[in-house]
Amino acid sequence: MHLVVFLVTILHCILFLSVHSSFAQQNIVTDKEALISFKSKLDSVESQTYLSSWNNQNSSPCNWTGVSCNGFGQRVISINLSGFGIEGTISPHIANLSFLRTIDLGNNKLRGEIPSQIGNLFHLRVLNLSVNSLEGVIPFNISKLSKLQTLDLMSNKMTGQIPQEIGRLSKLEVLKLRQNAFWGEIPRSLSNLSSLTDLDLGTNSLTGNIPGELGKLRNLEVLDVTINGLTGTVPPEIYNLSSLVKLAVASNLLYGEIPYNVGVKLPNLLTFNYCFNNFTGRIPGSLHNLTNIQVIRMAHNLLVGTVPPGLGNLPFLQMYNIGFNKIHNPPDDGLSFITSLANSTRLNFLAVDGNAFKGVIPESIGNLSKVLSNLYIGKNRIHGEIPSTIGLLSSLTLLDLNDNSVSGKIPEAISHLQELQSLGLARNRLSGIIPNSLGNLKKLNKIDLSGNEMVGQIPISFQNYQSLLSLDLSNNKLNGSIPKEVSKSP
Repeated sequence: MHLVVFLVTILHCILFLSVHSSFAQQNIVTDKEALISFKSKLDSVESQTYLSSWNNQNSSPCNWTGVSCNGFGQRVISINLSGFGIEGTISPHIANLSFLRTIDLGNNKLRGEIPSQIGNLFHLRVLNLSVNSLEGVIPFNISKLSKLQTLDLMSNKMTGQIPQEIGRLSKLEVLKLRQNAFWGEIPRSLSNLSSLTDLDLGTNSLTGNIPGELGKLRNLEVLDVTINGLTGTVPPEIYNLSSLVKLAVASNLLYGEIPYNVGVKLPNLLTFNYCFNNFTGRIPGSLHNLTNIQVIRMAHNLLVGTVPPGLGNLPFLQMYNIGFNKIHNPPDDGLSFITSLANSTRLNFLAVDGNAFKGVIPESIGNLSKVLSNLYIGKNRIHGEIPSTIGLLSSLTLLDLNDNSVSGKIPEAISHLQELQSLGLARNRLSGIIPNSLGNLKKLNKIDLSGNEMVGQIPISFQNYQSLLSLDLSNNKLNGSIPKEVSKSP
């Protein structure tokens, strides 16, 4: 009897090992079949060429382009075809790759919908389908991906509401849904994603308020809801997220005062973008105490008061945009805040246009960053002459001094701005002749000198322009005819 039991036990062990071995072999075979099915849904010659190594011969899929397997080569755990330019739809058979941890199909030409079967990939940690042409809604059963850490669907054509079910993805760290056509409200369930560090919902059609519940996301570093239809105020709970590095709410219908101590409450900010809303109050002076900040944008709001001190404390500042508000400078102070920006050696974008600044442009403007490319000072109450030191800003591609009371001659020094593409000096009180040396700026494509008191003739040197798109010299005191050489310029 003992011998019989022993033999039966041995038989069971042999049978188990045989089945287990067969199962392992079937798994890798099934993975290969799933990959072949995925390839079959790609319908361009280029796609087939890129994946020429994906064939049904004896080669292991672990050696195929963009495919990775686990240590034993028994299962496919990653597909990375980012930037391959592949076209077609995503085969639902991708769900048969049950050991997948990473799917990266970003920056391709995929279309159609995300197959709902993708919710069966229980081991998935990264799902990147960004920069494609995918349509439809986010599958509701995506909530089954309990190990998912990154969900990136940016830059597609997806629509529908953001599923409440996403709030069940407790391991999620990155959620990027930017530049789609999602509508409805921001789900309050997102506040359950306690590991979330990056939340980007920008450039959609979202409405309603910014949920105060998002203030529970204590690890959040990026909050971007720009270019939507959000209303109401920024909840005070958001200003308690001291881990924030980027806070961007631009281009919505938000209102209310920006807390003056926002820089104290959010000490790690590198990017602060509140443009194109209806915010009131003053420029928060505490932002000028954030010595590492790189971007400050508050243009097109209803801000009042003066520019707070402290701009000289921002060595890493790259963009400062407070244009189109109701900001002014103190009496007899001139534009001294521009002088203080000389310490920001990385500044490449400065916009203070559309406000109520008075005074003359300081000579010290030439001390601004040598990488400054865009300078907007138009639509203010600036008078006096253009200082010749402006010619030291050798990287300028755009200079806007339109709609002021600037007088005197156009300085020859402007001809030193060899990178200049757009020159706006319209509707001022400039006089004298148009410098012939402006013709040396061969990259200029837009010139507006209209509404001044310029005299003389149009310089023949304007024939040097290689890419001129717009030339406005109207409402001056110019005489003579337009030189044939100028009218023939490209």
